Amino acid sequence: MSYKEIGAHLGSENPSFLRREQVSRIIRERILTFPRTAAWGNYSAFADFVLLGLFRSSRAPWLLFALILLVFLVSIASNATMIVLIRADPRLRTPMYFLLSQLSLMDILYISTIVPKMLLDQATGRRAISFAGCTAQHFLYLTLAGAEFFLLGLMSYDRYVAVCSPLRYPVLMSRRVCLLIAAAAWLGGSLDGFLLTPVTMQFPFCASREINHFFCEVPALLKLSCADTSAYETAMYACCILMLLIPFSVIAASYARILLAVCAMRQADARQKAVATCSSHMVVVSLFYGAAMYTYVLPHSYHTPEQDKAVSAFYTILTPMLNPLIYSLRNRDVAGALRRARERGLCAGRVTAF
Repeated sequence: MSYKEIGAHLGSENPSFLRREQVSRIIRERILTFPRTAAWGNYSAFADFVLLGLFRSSRAPWLLFALILLVFLVSIASNATMIVLIRADPRLRTPMYFLLSQLSLMDILYISTIVPKMLLDQATGRRAISFAGCTAQHFLYLTLAGAEFFLLGLMSYDRYVAVCSPLRYPVLMSRRVCLLIAAAAWLGGSLDGFLLTPVTMQFPFCASREINHFFCEVPALLKLSCADTSAYETAMYACCILMLLIPFSVIAASYARILLAVCAMRQADARQKAVATCSSHMVVVSLFYGAAMYTYVLPHSYHTPEQDKAVSAFYTILTPMLNPLIYSLRNRDVAGALRRARERGLCAGRVTAF
């Protein structure tokens, strides 16, 4: 763009009277809107993104802000309480509760990856996120979501052993097996993050830098790329199907065997106990897997960006809060441990007072 063209753009016949700041502004505008070519190199690595957020079309954004802040605080507090109870109460030092503590840890990290940035953007009005920050958020989100997928799938094996082989439970679910299950879940999630993040972030983002979302999720990012992403979207679709199919197959096989075992039980108390043992896990699986299947398996033509944000908010914000509540409200052992911890606290307070 020539100096005269800049002057004509600003409505000045004599470009020598142009201020340096005005020239710089026009040049920056042209750079940001100029089509990206191979000669631009790593331009995307130096440019910020803008998160449009979840509150964009809300009539009461501060009410929604307060509600999400409350959900975030309840989620952190409830999951942290679950971890502390499981570690402090000897009656909860079993394989099932060890896996639940891993789930609570994942939920704390999961919601902390997304919600604080979203709330800060709403409070300050600054919605920019750097390329490095977006990459880190993208990686952590994929890692923690993948780890939770695998963990929920492997937890169904624990329920299968507890119902169908209770006498062999200490052997089949030894401490070594529990550590292997937790390590496999974390490793599977990390592999997902390491594979998808570099490929997603290497695409040229030369169009608008505005992400129509409240965090750096894959579908929203790919819409900003000016390159052909169809092959990658197909590969990612197959990867998501595989990631969902493997844990879901384990869950389906485990609960099919559990259902057969429950039907063969003659005592009503045994049936009720078996159903209570598995119902909480099934509720959590249904919530998390259902939302993820909607986002990553259902073709994009069947849902809008606003619907995507609503569903993403459900499984990134609400699910981490609901998981510990579901397990604690529907579990007598957790409720008993919480009651005993409260009684110990009251007794300690009385001794201190005397």
